[in-house]
Amino acid sequence: MRRSASSIPTNIAEGCGRNSDKDFLRFLYFAFGSANEIEYQIILSIDLKFIKQEKGKNILQDIEEIKKMLNSLIKKITS
Repeated sequence: MRRSASSIPTNIAEGCGRNSDKDFLRFLYFAFGSANEIEYQIILSIDLKFIKQEKGKNILQDIEEIKKMLNSLIKKITS
C-alpha cells in the first residue's frame, strides 16, 4: 500500500520533469493507475477486516478526491 500511495506523487513529479505534455500525460495515467491500486487495496483491507469500515470509507473518499484532481488535470492538458 505504501508503494502504491507513494507512486501517485512520484509519477506526477517525474512526468512534470519531462519535456512534453505527451510524456506528462503518460505519467499522469500511471499516477491514476496507482490511485486505482490503492483504492482496491483499501477495499480489500476493509473486506478482510484489517481496517475498520469507517476509517476505510474516509480513506476511499480521499482517494476519490485525488482521482478527480488527476482527471481534471488530464482533461486540461488534453484539451
